[in-house]
Amino acid sequence: MKERIMTLHPRDKKGTNILKLKYNFIKKHILSVIKKHKIITFQDLSDILVNQLQNDFDGKVVWDVVMVKLDLEARGIIERIPKTSPHQLKLS
Repeated sequence: MKERIMTLHPRDKKGTNILKLKYNFIKKHILSVIKKHKIITFQDLSDILVNQLQNDFDGKVVWDVVMVKLDLEARGIIERIPKTSPHQLKLS
């Protein structure tokens, strides 16, 4: 049986149970893109990751990006920049 991880949600909502291998894969790419751009909108982050990963990924890239992004926010690894629209992200 493959190891799974229960993601966290920054607003105390229920997380999602996803494969740990998939979580780590998406996490690595999210952090890499944010590190490169310093500040990035969620839409730009999603677009970049879909383009980079869609051929090497089983499932909906955007859905997993959302779940892992929320988990990283809840863990304090990345943060939303307050009062930005569309919302922007940066490393904590």
